[in-house]
Amino acid sequence: MTTILTSRPDVARSLEADAEELRRALGELVRVIQFRDRDRACCYGVSVSQCYALKAVADGGPLTVNELAAHLYLDKSTASRVARGLVRHGLLQRRRDPSDARSVKLTLTPRGRALHERILNDLDLEYASLLRGFDPEVRSAVTELTARVTRALAARVEASGGSCCAIESAEPVT
Repeated sequence: MTTILTSRPDVARSLEADAEELRRALGELVRVIQFRDRDRACCYGVSVSQCYALKAVADGGPLTVNELAAHLYLDKSTASRVARGLVRHGLLQRRRDPSDARSVKLTLTPRGRALHERILNDLDLEYASLLRGFDPEVRSAVTELTARVTRALAARVEASGGSCCAIESAEPVT
């Protein structure tokens, strides 16, 4: 286990223990979500990667394959294969970028937008069911903390298709 440095030994032990618990909790959360996504994606006729690609295009507007790859933390060739499958299913379309005729942007088709909205609606219903048993303050705190942890972790991810090297410690994102 890596020692976390601080000027106060009592804080170091507590921070180290908290870090270990966070690693365990997030690891289990990610594992559960991955299996849930894998099991549910087939209900929509697309892969998990294709679901994430639909979300990226819906959230980010028209994207190039390179931009899609960065959003998905994939290399360009993998992102291109994912996009090709979505184009083949009629969920994405390729359009020339009006500001740069050499560039092609991926956009949602009406069918792709409808599928994306259906997936989001189903997830919202699932999360509403999950949160129903919690007080409003707890629901708000869980959402805020999850978003903050996600932003902090995202700031440490190599977005150009992956890296086999450990990313150096970064300042927390708030």
